Amino acid sequence: MSLSKYQIKLVKETIRTSLRNRFEKYNPEPAVMPFHTRLLGKDRLALYSFIHSLNTNFGTTIFEPVAIALASSNFKIAKKQIKSGTQISTAAQFEIQKIMDELSAANIKPNKQKEIEIIRRVCQKGEMRTVKPTMVDVYLESKSGELYLFDIKTAKPNKGGFKEFKRTLLEWTAVVLAENPNAKVSTLIAIPYNPYEPRPYSRWTMAGMLDLENELKVAEEFWDFLGGKGAYESLLDCFEQVGIELRPEIDKYFSRFKKQLY
Repeated sequence: MSLSKYQIKLVKETIRTSLRNRFEKYNPEPAVMPFHTRLLGKDRLALYSFIHSLNTNFGTTIFEPVAIALASSNFKIAKKQIKSGTQISTAAQFEIQKIMDELSAANIKPNKQKEIEIIRRVCQKGEMRTVKPTMVDVYLESKSGELYLFDIKTAKPNKGGFKEFKRTLLEWTAVVLAENPNAKVSTLIAIPYNPYEPRPYSRWTMAGMLDLENELKVAEEFWDFLGGKGAYESLLDCFEQVGIELRPEIDKYFSRFKKQLY
């Protein structure tokens, strides 16, 4: 099952709009690189700079709006860049720190369902503190009321960041449950594509911190979860088709850099 005609239309329009908005707001860095410019040409250097800039912001510029467009047909609520909540109990903070300490010392293995229930039991105990957790990249509510909060990461996240990823997921759980202790909530890391294809994604580096079955979705797992089975392949086709369609616009945009040597 691939994307419906409506989903394809919506996704393509989202990609077009996101890319055109990026062109409008993009200004090449003023750094002078005379050797590179004379060797490669200013247009190629500008294209390289744009691609580097796009890569840096691909999550917010492309992946997040596309994810919302994809999920809007299958979920009751699909939003990007929203707050998970503002209140957390001191008892939940204590339990989160205990979990982090035990995982860091390799005394326990990550078990998301168990961790959720530990936090649920204390989510409204002790003092309630006002906090500002990391913004949720993609927030979904299923038609049955289940909540899914995604933190979209780069394809090759820094190994040293896994502790902070885990803490973010646990804090999201705690603030959601503080508001509704009975909520069915899943907090997850999403990796939009597998840079190692056709080899499997290298997950072993995350295994000590993340419950790989319940806290991580990579490439096809993520996009098919949002849009249904076959969504990932259909999505790649959408990107390719929009790229072919916009090629004249892209070429025209960068041709203006040929007018000057540097």
